[in-house]
Amino acid sequence: MKVFSGNSNRQLAEAICAYLKVPLGKASVRRFADQEIFVEIQENVRGEDVFIIQSTSYPANDNLMELLVMIDAMRRSSAKRITAVIPYFGYARQDRRASGRTPISAKLVANLITHAGAHRVLTLDLHAGQIQGFFDIPTDNLFAVPVLTRDIKATYDLNNVVVVSPDVGGVVRARALAKRLDDRNLAIVDKRRERAGESEVMNIVGDVEGKDCLLIDDIVDSGGTLCNAADAILAQGAKSVTAYITHGVLSGGAVNRVSSSKLRELVITDSIQPSQAVLSAHNVRVISTAPLIGEAINRTALEESVSSLFD
Repeated sequence: MKVFSGNSNRQLAEAICAYLKVPLGKASVRRFADQEIFVEIQENVRGEDVFIIQSTSYPANDNLMELLVMIDAMRRSSAKRITAVIPYFGYARQDRRASGRTPISAKLVANLITHAGAHRVLTLDLHAGQIQGFFDIPTDNLFAVPVLTRDIKATYDLNNVVVVSPDVGGVVRARALAKRLDDRNLAIVDKRRERAGESEVMNIVGDVEGKDCLLIDDIVDSGGTLCNAADAILAQGAKSVTAYITHGVLSGGAVNRVSSSKLRELVITDSIQPSQAVLSAHNVRVISTAPLIGEAINRTALEESVSSLFD
């Protein structure tokens, strides 16, 4: 087994290698003057089981192209098996045609990764589970729930916790976490989205009065929905609101929006390399997925069950 990394999240790759007790593979991923990407694998990979760690986060197109070129370099260097480890799968929100004459970009990206030469994909908390079916190669979708659960149990008195889904679509994810937290109560934020990028919270379904509320979601981007939901929950008498989100996209002024909000804390994972603004924010905290992804890589290399990680 050999593990390599692009430039999108080298810190996570190094942490995963530390967990696996293997060195990070030597590869040069650089750009020419016109920004063309060039990859050179600087060690022998012939006959090896290769894992390439690369989130397709901002800048999404550059990081995606890095991944594709690295896969092609490995294939042409006679690697036995190539696994694309994509902690954050960009374009996942374009998983269907929301209106006429629009693409299904998540399927296009799946095709690109497959045709570049990947033999399997390992990813984390896909925005839409059906994206696994967009790939014609084996795809393991890991869940961050065990990582979030450990942090919550170490931080909160579970007797006063309510798990909250920020919308109806996230109920399955919230229920899975509530079950791991000894079947905590569940609440749902009912919201009406007036236009793209904006949301208006209408109602809270469930009892949150006097409770420490945990908002659970897979992606936080602009942060507007999250902050509005926190305001609505606190207006219903909640004691505090903390958000646990897998992927901290946090584009534009999202960090400032979260910092000035009523959120007690925003907890995100390192699936996307945190920016300096994220690391400096007083109420944003990053927890590591390296042990989870590292164990999944180890089990994949040993041909052992990955799904049993979540039993």
